[in-house]
Amino acid sequence: MVQYIADRLDASFSALSDATRRGVLEQLGRADASITELADRFHMTLTGMKKHVGVLEQAGLVTTEKVGRVRTCRLGRRGFDEEVAWIEERHRIWSARFDALDQVIEAMKRREKADGRTRE
Repeated sequence: MVQYIADRLDASFSALSDATRRGVLEQLGRADASITELADRFHMTLTGMKKHVGVLEQAGLVTTEKVGRVRTCRLGRRGFDEEVAWIEERHRIWSARFDALDQVIEAMKRREKADGRTRE
């Protein structure tokens, strides 16, 4: 189970690491689109867009359906629950570390202030 989630996270973050793929997700959030429409919108070849859509599809973020000669893309059914949970956990860890650092800095400032008073 842990490896499955790790694999999904890897696939999702890899897919999201590209600006074009993030743009495709934003576009599909507004309306379904064919690969041709997406290629035109992002000024790229059909082959290039097919590769981007393939990465998104592999990550489960996009689904495609071919009707006749047209392949229509839409957002996948799965959300970002695991990704959000992973990011929130990292945020919690970093926040705790920064809070601890703030406490150390405040303690150092108080010591400096106290040492400065005693020397005068």
